[in-house]
Amino acid sequence: MKNIKLIVFDVDGVLTDGKLYIGSDGHEYKAFHTQDGMGISLAHYAGIKTAIITGRTSEAVAKRAKELKINYVFQGIHHKLEVLQQMISEMKISLDEVCYVGDDINDLPILKVCGFGAVPNNAVPLVREQVQFVSQHNGGEGAVRDIIEHILQQSNEYPTLIEDFLNGKVRVIQ
Repeated sequence: MKNIKLIVFDVDGVLTDGKLYIGSDGHEYKAFHTQDGMGISLAHYAGIKTAIITGRTSEAVAKRAKELKINYVFQGIHHKLEVLQQMISEMKISLDEVCYVGDDINDLPILKVCGFGAVPNNAVPLVREQVQFVSQHNGGEGAVRDIIEHILQQSNEYPTLIEDFLNGKVRVIQ
């Protein structure tokens, strides 16, 4: 695995359990796992940018992404690879430096070309077969945290990163 500079997430089935909760008022509700949020904070602390590219549009996603300080958020996207290619061009990084986390067949175009593809445990079998890492956790139940920790643990600096994070040490990211 090359040095990952960007982690991109699908939402439904990755950051959430994939279920759509729709109230009688027509509003859509989603549940997000706090451990995934901490994982995203750790990624940011390590200098890794984050993005969401999702096919659906949701106010709950926009709010959660803002809370987590997700660097890039794209909703209502059906051709996710095109958006990712534009993003990495602007960031001046390669696909090899991207981790993509998806769960279903609409994520395959990116999962097949990114440097590191990962899925929650409950991703569809066709997608599970084509990635480098399958989390032990289901989507919306800590899979994102598990995947981020797997990436961060590839560095010898992981123990120091955690210690610095816990001690509130300011990190200067180049």
